[in-house]
Amino acid sequence: MSRREAYEQKTEELLAPIIEEYQFELVDVEYVKEGGNWYLRAYIDKEGGITVDDCELVSRRMSDLLDEKDFIEESYIFEVSSPGLGRPLKKEKDYQRSMGERLEIRTYRAINKQKEFYGILKSFDAATVMIVLDDGTEMTFAKSEIALIRLAFDF
Repeated sequence: MSRREAYEQKTEELLAPIIEEYQFELVDVEYVKEGGNWYLRAYIDKEGGITVDDCELVSRRMSDLLDEKDFIEESYIFEVSSPGLGRPLKKEKDYQRSMGERLEIRTYRAINKQKEFYGILKSFDAATVMIVLDDGTEMTFAKSEIALIRLAFDF
């Protein structure tokens, strides 16, 4: 396990009781370097959407725990936010919640000369995702070839 993965896992463990207490959902935790700074980000959600006050509540509680446990070596910025409309599907529950919904899939490499696909989520398992394209064609993708998968939004 990489240092990044270990930090993310430990953060999830510390967040779990806080998230459960407020009946929120922990969508994701990431530890990334951007513009010379390290960021530890927690994405939370709840039925009806998360508010700024919800994020502040979790941030204050978690900041104290992070200071106490002090398991991250370098300095970093801790952020708590909503996953937003462009929330990627990462966990099984994300796929289950999206069954029958229209998805956007972007692949690492072109398939039939394209890298962007839109269709209705028909099925998934640990290794694959199947969508029904607008023309009725079924297309199956290996999860390893998917760069991004999220709900499609038409604006």
